[in-house]
Amino acid sequence: MDDKGRLKLPADFKRLIDEHYGTQFFVTSRDGKRAEIWPMKEWQKIEAKLETIPNSEAFKRKFLDRVNYYGQMAEMDAQGRLLIPQLLRETAKLDGDSDVLGRLDHLEIVNHEDFKAEVDLKPWTEADDEKMSSIGL
Repeated sequence: MDDKGRLKLPADFKRLIDEHYGTQFFVTSRDGKRAEIWPMKEWQKIEAKLETIPNSEAFKRKFLDRVNYYGQMAEMDAQGRLLIPQLLRETAKLDGDSDVLGRLDHLEIVNHEDFKAEVDLKPWTEADDEKMSSIGL
């Protein structure tokens, strides 16, 4: 993350993103601890699912309140940078060392120290290996 709050994507990753998703993204969070970077194509799938849920459902309103509070649309520039909203950078403590995590359909950015503590607190177990094996991985 640079001093202006922009995340720089590696060139090879940028090329892949350009080919499959373009330059439009929705940057948000559900909990204020992790920034989520969604290609608009993937975010629109979430919105389509949400449209099928009545507005009277409390969890839908709660979800939308949070992602709108933390979120904004962002466009990746020619250098492969995306602006992370200031509120989210501050809340998730992303102005220092951060880690970028791949989540198959989106990326998450987390504070390095907080993430390391979480990983250390929840070690990988034999039960985790068994679960992965049960699904063929």
